[in-house]
Amino acid sequence: MNIKKILLLAGLSVVTSQTYAANWLMLQGTEKPGSSARAKVWGFIQPEYQSTDGTKVPAGPWAGSNMNPNMIKPDNKSTGSFNIRRARIGVRGTGFPLDDKVNYFFLAEFGNNGITKLGKTGVAATDASITLNHIPGARIRVGLFKTPTADEGLQAIHVFNYVNFTNVTNQMMLERFLSGDGSTSTIAPGNVTEGGINAPTQSVGAFRDQGIQVFDTFKVNNWEHSYAVMYGNGNGINFGDNDDNKDTYLYWSSELIWGGKGGRRQGLKMFAWNQDGKRTLTGAGNTGGAGEYDRTRNGLGFTFLKGKYRAAAEYMTADGMIFAGSDGGATVGSQSAPTGPNSTVVTSSLNVLTDNKADGYYVDFGYKVIPKLELDIRYDVLNRGTEGAASIERKFDTLTLGAQYFFNKKTRVTFNYELRNLEAPGLPSTANPNLIGDGIDDRLSLQLLAIF
Repeated sequence: MNIKKILLLAGLSVVTSQTYAANWLMLQGTEKPGSSARAKVWGFIQPEYQSTDGTKVPAGPWAGSNMNPNMIKPDNKSTGSFNIRRARIGVRGTGFPLDDKVNYFFLAEFGNNGITKLGKTGVAATDASITLNHIPGARIRVGLFKTPTADEGLQAIHVFNYVNFTNVTNQMMLERFLSGDGSTSTIAPGNVTEGGINAPTQSVGAFRDQGIQVFDTFKVNNWEHSYAVMYGNGNGINFGDNDDNKDTYLYWSSELIWGGKGGRRQGLKMFAWNQDGKRTLTGAGNTGGAGEYDRTRNGLGFTFLKGKYRAAAEYMTADGMIFAGSDGGATVGSQSAPTGPNSTVVTSSLNVLTDNKADGYYVDFGYKVIPKLELDIRYDVLNRGTEGAASIERKFDTLTLGAQYFFNKKTRVTFNYELRNLEAPGLPSTANPNLIGDGIDDRLSLQLLAIF
């Protein structure tokens, strides 16, 4: 391990945290000593409805095409759609009820999302791990599981307070795996390409990796300190490694506990994390950028829950391999409008900033008006492409207004309205990127959750 990373992590841990102040390392990776079942079946379902005004691409070569940010994921075929966002079922426990030093965790996804849609499968395993609890202070978890990184990704999705992730988490941490960077095209003038689109080659990373993790928690009076060190493929879920490079993950959290338990425990948690690795692009599919590129992410934050009040904030940085959306804001596969008999017709593809930087943050606040109703507000900012040419930089900011109504401890409905903005600060307001940014609609989301 790089000693500088460890020292940085230790320094950041004194000012950093996690939603609902829950200890996700322990909740997801271990079972309660002395009370674990051989097999506990569980899961959840998330039906939802999302919609936008459906504004088309207003400017540039793809003017008049469907605008990718205004289409409902993951199908990108409608601006208002019902969907089973997630439908997961799993089993967890210990192999032998009388021996709780070995436990397992398995979870499968049946919903329609970036895991199944992009992976071209009806069902996919999202988690499959075994934890060995034999060494005091150093539990060992092996297999496929969530990486100890950004809070929105590490926390259990069924206690997530919003329908959609923030821009900073979505673009910097929810990894898409592409064959190239999307920078070049080899289409002859006057021809329309029928292939060669730089599109995802597999499921989104889903904040998960395959590897080995050493972790544990130490209690000191009312404080709980946790650490995790992970070594993984860096190639997402259900795929073997595509090169000889590996990702390293470092995590630390310190939490002042006030009461409660599980995912709704009350307390103040501070955390910091680091992820470092490389990605290999083949350059296949009429795209540029073949080669190996560094990919580094860092973050720190806090979460707070006490009584009726809840709050959270996180700041993140990215260096290399930053997802940069589609050409001209159009949906992948849209074709540019020809302007003459010898014009080149280009198919819109996805892009990645291989050697650039980004940073961003979010702040989040919730208040329970009555025990069953919580009002939420979240503001997030992403500064993407901050190094190099000013024309590349983009600034995203979103204000999300939300409400959650809890029918009971395991069933709730979530309503969100997102006011979304995008600008290219290094370009005039009349430039195409800013005109395209003006065309991004607000988004309405309604989601029902049932845990079983």
